[in-house]
Amino acid sequence: MKFTITRDQLQEGLMAVASAIPAKTTLPVLSNVLVEATKQGVRLSGTDLDIAVSTTVAAEVDTEGAATLPAKKLVDIARELPPASIRFTAASEQRVSIECGKSRFKLLGLPREEFPSFPAVKFDGASKAAAGVVQKLINHVAFAASTEESRPILNGVLWELRPDRMRMVATNGHRLAKMDVPSTGSAAADLIVPPKALEQIRRLFPADVEIEIAKSDNHIGFRSGGRLVFSRLIEGPYPPYENVIPRENDKSATVDRNAMAGALRRMSVVASDQTHRIRLALSGGTCRFSVQTPDLGEAQDELAVAYEGEPLEIGFNATYLLEILKFMPTDEVRFTFKAPERAATVEPVRWNDPASYMALVMPLRLVD
Repeated sequence: MKFTITRDQLQEGLMAVASAIPAKTTLPVLSNVLVEATKQGVRLSGTDLDIAVSTTVAAEVDTEGAATLPAKKLVDIARELPPASIRFTAASEQRVSIECGKSRFKLLGLPREEFPSFPAVKFDGASKAAAGVVQKLINHVAFAASTEESRPILNGVLWELRPDRMRMVATNGHRLAKMDVPSTGSAAADLIVPPKALEQIRRLFPADVEIEIAKSDNHIGFRSGGRLVFSRLIEGPYPPYENVIPRENDKSATVDRNAMAGALRRMSVVASDQTHRIRLALSGGTCRFSVQTPDLGEAQDELAVAYEGEPLEIGFNATYLLEILKFMPTDEVRFTFKAPERAATVEPVRWNDPASYMALVMPLRLVD
């Protein structure tokens, strides 16, 4: 293997794959980046066995070949070298020389054969989608996925692909986010994708490119240009989320998103560290916030709202409400309610976008 590459191209490639390489692992080769010199350029790959990322960057290749090199050391070397051409020469698969100006390095790697092979995902007949559309779904939905290990299926984001639309849904059982966007060119499929894999899509693909989406029995692949991302899918049936979305909420409150977030943050200072419970009392044009925490104290606040319906007192986890408000795309949002023990919904107001978006949050029992 012998090639010449600019520092910028090398850094771009390493940045793309670095997040897929585990910081700690019991399998030494996973700490390495696979470097392959090909006719198309230099392909860099990294994996933690759950997610794999590969990207091809431009280089002058004299001799094709491959080696695996310590990823962290290669990143550090690339960062410290001057902005000049870098020459890679492999005396063997496990010994690679790096030269740039007067600087010389020799890195010891591991055999190419030890590096895990990528999943056999075929892109023939793959679905296609604009990266910007997929990123919009990820940005507004993935936050709601669970981080607890008790229900692994909720650790993923449900991605429904249909010929005319795409939908993502995520929930931890206490809050839920759902977004639909119109799309074309998708084959019908329901996928449960780890948020970490979706973060790679958000990070690696520019919004203005088209990405191909393909799946095998238990893996999903994304491809655009010279970049590839593979991930394990989470297996199992996703909970019937439609059953928990309320259809009969007859009370609504339209509020300023930033003003409500400010009130919630103030109340959170005195709220319980375990439940984060706050009380909302809605009537007329007012929402009154209150918190009472034994051994700590109490707090009250008040906010003007446009409220329609009978007076209502309801409790919520302030952290969940703040997360939902953070990802609402408009300055005003509409809450709907039915009763103190029923789920509330949150939607953007006057959102001039073809997408539809809603979030749901379960209430907490009020303790007098």
